[in-house]
Amino acid sequence: MSTFLPGRPVSASDPDARAVPGAHPLVVLAGLLLLAVNLRSPLAGYPPLLAMAGRDLAAPAGVTGLVQSSVVLMMAAGSFAGSAVGARLGRERALGAAVALVAAGGLVRGVPSLASLIAGGVLVGLGLGVAGVLLAGVVKDRLPGRVGAVTGGYVVAMMLGSTVASAAAVPVARVLGGWSFSLAAWAVPALLAVVVWTVLTRRMTRSRTARTPGSPSSCGGLRRWAACYQGGTSLLVYGWSTWLPAYYASHGIGAQHAGLLLAVWSLAHIPAGLLVPALAERRRRWRFWSTLTLACAVTGTLGALLLPVPPVVGPWPWVVLLGVAGGAGFPLGLAVIAWRTPDAGTSAAVSGFALGAGYLAAGLGPLLMGLLIDATGGYPAGIALMLLAAAGQGLAIARIGDARGPVRGREAPASSAGLGVRAAGR
Repeated sequence: MSTFLPGRPVSASDPDARAVPGAHPLVVLAGLLLLAVNLRSPLAGYPPLLAMAGRDLAAPAGVTGLVQSSVVLMMAAGSFAGSAVGARLGRERALGAAVALVAAGGLVRGVPSLASLIAGGVLVGLGLGVAGVLLAGVVKDRLPGRVGAVTGGYVVAMMLGSTVASAAAVPVARVLGGWSFSLAAWAVPALLAVVVWTVLTRRMTRSRTARTPGSPSSCGGLRRWAACYQGGTSLLVYGWSTWLPAYYASHGIGAQHAGLLLAVWSLAHIPAGLLVPALAERRRRWRFWSTLTLACAVTGTLGALLLPVPPVVGPWPWVVLLGVAGGAGFPLGLAVIAWRTPDAGTSAAVSGFALGAGYLAAGLGPLLMGLLIDATGGYPAGIALMLLAAAGQGLAIARIGDARGPVRGREAPASSAGLGVRAAGR
C-alpha cells in the first residue's frame, strides 16, 4: 500500500487547485524562488565575518557566536507565529512582508555596533521564520500539483543563496569597507524580490482559504511527528555544519582541507534537494525515500566517527552521504506535510510547528554538542547526540509513513477521497 496520502482531492473544480487567474503557475514559481534565494543568505553571510565583527566591537567570541544562535532561535519564534500572521494578512501579502522584515534587519545590521547586530539579527530571524512557514502554505495553495518538486526547488534556491553569501561575505566586506556593510548588502536583493513579489500578488485572486487560520488539531499526530522529524533533520544538518571542520581538524586535517570538506558537504545538498522530493512525489513512496535519506545520514555519521581518515576510507564518502541526507531531509519533511493536510491554512499551521521545533533543535543542538565536547575532551559524545536525533527521526518516519494510526486523525476521509480522484483520473 502506498504511503503517499494526499490530504485532499485535486480536481479542476477545486479553487485551491486551479491556476491563479492572472498569474501563471510558472510566474508564481519564479516569484517564490526569487524570495527563497534570500531566505538563507543573511544567516550564511555572518559566520565568515564573525572574527572581524568581534575584533572591531571588542566582543568576546562567545558573544559574537551567540548572535548567530539568537537568529536561529528567533527563526523558531517566527515559525510558531507564521500561520497566525498569514491568516491575518493573507499568506501572499504576509510572505512579502516577512522578506521585507529580513531586509530591514539586514539594514539595521549595517550599523557597526553590538546593539545593532543583535537588533538586526532579531528582525532577520523573525522574518526568516515567518517566511519559511508561509512558503509552504503558498505552495500548497497555488501549486498543489507539484508540491514535492516545488518544495525541493525553493529549498535548493535557499542553498544557492546561502552558498553565494558565505563565499562572497569577506570579499564584499573588503570592497565596501567593513563587515557591517557586507551584512547590509544582502538587504538589496531581498528588497528587489519583495518588489517583484508585490507586483505579482496584485495579479492574484485571493484564495478561498487565504484568510482562514489553520486547524492543526485535525492533524495532531502529523503535527507532533513532523516536528520530531524536522528536529532530527535540523540537528544533524546544523550540528555537522557547525562542527565538521573542527572535528576533522582534530584528526590532523588542515584548515583549508577541512573547509573544502564543508564545501563538498554543501554542494551535495543541491542535487539531493532537487531530485529526492520529486521522486518521492512521483512514486508516492515518502517513507521509502525518507528512510533512505536517513540511512545516508546515519551511515555518514557512523563512518565519520569510526573511520574518519585514510588509509581506511577517509572523509570524502561520509561527507557526501551527509550532504545528500541534509539536502533531501528538509524538503521531504515539508512536502509530506503538504501531502497530508487538507488545505493550505492547515499546511501552514503544521509546517509552522514543525519548523519551529526544527529551528529550536538547530539553535540549541550545536551549543549542547559544544558543551559535551568540552566536558568529555573529545567529539564522540557530541556525535552520539546526532545519532540520538537520527533515532528520533526514524521513529517519526515510521509513524508518518503508516497508512493507519493516529497520524492520520480526521484527515482520513479527505485522504481516501484524494486517492479515489487520482485513481479515477488515470
